[in-house]
Amino acid sequence: MAELSELPLKTRLFLAAYRWRRIDPVPWSPLRKPLRECRVAVVSSAGLTRPDQAPFDDDVRGGDPTYRILPADTELGELLESHRSESFDHSGLREDPNLALPLDRLKELAGAGTIGDVAPRHLSFMGSITATGRLVKETAPGAVNTLVADQVDLALFVPV
Repeated sequence: MAELSELPLKTRLFLAAYRWRRIDPVPWSPLRKPLRECRVAVVSSAGLTRPDQAPFDDDVRGGDPTYRILPADTELGELLESHRSESFDHSGLREDPNLALPLDRLKELAGAGTIGDVAPRHLSFMGSITATGRLVKETAPGAVNTLVADQVDLALFVPV
């Protein structure tokens, strides 16, 4: 994470003027069964896509609110990272995609019996969405339906 003073002037001015939103209460639900029995999915905001998927649209004002479905058997090295923010060094995500989509770590946890199993599909959103209305009203219900259809018990959110 960059220090504010390291960011371009345009970004610093935007952050100073941005109306940060508070969500209260935070929507969450307690686990209904032990972690060792849970199916776990990853929801990342790294803007990851597979080569056969459309890239996120940089021209959408306020940020592209869509998401991409990433099957559990996705080769992490094939993923394209296109996060639009200039506020952090992207090289780490390119070097180790597990930082943004920790599927290898999740598979290790399933193998060790720490979690029940890995969901068949995972989700990637574009982070740094500043206009969240479409995301909340239009996109989120479809994303939730995908996870429900896969019988996901727990979603691991990986903010980038």
